[in-house]
Amino acid sequence: MIQTPYRYDFVGSFLRPDVLKQARKDWKANKISAEKLKEIEDEQIRLLIQKQKAAGFHVLTDGEFRRETWHLDFMWGFKGIAHQATKTGLPFHGEAAMIDDTYLVGKLAYQHHPFVDHFKFVQALEDENTVAKQTIPAPAQFLEQFTMPFALENTLKYYASVEDFKADLVKMYKAFIEEIYAAGCRNLQLDDCSWGLLVDPRGPEFFNTDQAGLDAIKQEYLDINNAVLTDLPEDLIVNTHVCRGNFHSTYAASGAYDDVASFLFEKENVHAYFLEFDDSRSGGFESLKYVSGDKKVVLGLITTKSGELEDKEAVIARIHEAAKYIPLDRLCLSPQCGFASCEIGNKLSEEQQWAKLALVKEIAEEVWK
Repeated sequence: MIQTPYRYDFVGSFLRPDVLKQARKDWKANKISAEKLKEIEDEQIRLLIQKQKAAGFHVLTDGEFRRETWHLDFMWGFKGIAHQATKTGLPFHGEAAMIDDTYLVGKLAYQHHPFVDHFKFVQALEDENTVAKQTIPAPAQFLEQFTMPFALENTLKYYASVEDFKADLVKMYKAFIEEIYAAGCRNLQLDDCSWGLLVDPRGPEFFNTDQAGLDAIKQEYLDINNAVLTDLPEDLIVNTHVCRGNFHSTYAASGAYDDVASFLFEKENVHAYFLEFDDSRSGGFESLKYVSGDKKVVLGLITTKSGELEDKEAVIARIHEAAKYIPLDRLCLSPQCGFASCEIGNKLSEEQQWAKLALVKEIAEEVWK
């Protein structure tokens, strides 16, 4: 059975075709029905998966074509959460990310989640050479969304304490995992930008705390992720992707993994890490020495933030540099993030997107012969 990560892999999201972007605009303007939108989504996802297979990849996703953002749509699938168009957006480097403000309007509760149906659609398109994976935001990302300084006051309108909120959050994630596992999912990916904010030099400002407070938050994020990861079925593979933000080729944070490595790499109970390493913002590979056990690392050495192709030999040299800290046979290769964490997508063409993936495959097949 194929399991993730594959030696050459990708994070999950793909550039939305123009026809899909237009369909979503038309649906929001009440020009087409939800059924018509789904019909177009289905068609475009089938075409995307055909392209994934034709490119020689063994892991399938729906490209997150049914989502506005990589993380918020998942949150909107639970009771107790509402959202509305933002007026200010989130501060990314050089551009505000205009994604919906998302907040509590009651206690969290589980209900049938649409992502389960999204997964089943992709799973039905598997063949003997491919396997579907489902991407969702990590529990720490969910916790961050509702307990950051700008959100905490509202959250505490509905919960007596953050601990009470976390207890419901763990229950909700476990209920989702139980449902999607029953649907056949055996490869789950937890996307997690919370660690990216923690390594940024502006971390104390982001979280309105000092260094001791940041260390407490690192432990809190580790604990919430591991609480969800306890007592899972043995055949469920859970990996995580960590980056520093990805919106329209911009980023939210910078900083090496060093300050979180002893938490994230050593103690988080995942099978593999998809890690952003495409430029100097991510630091060096020294922190990989903390990756414990037989866990794997997928090196995100190919950027999705521009269409310019990397130098093949330079990427190969960086893989061998990383292998000084973790054995080569526990390394894999992928782009550093998705191509479209939000509907707007990054600043490259679909042709450039597929050229990036072709380069990933070519390099991996040469390095791991």
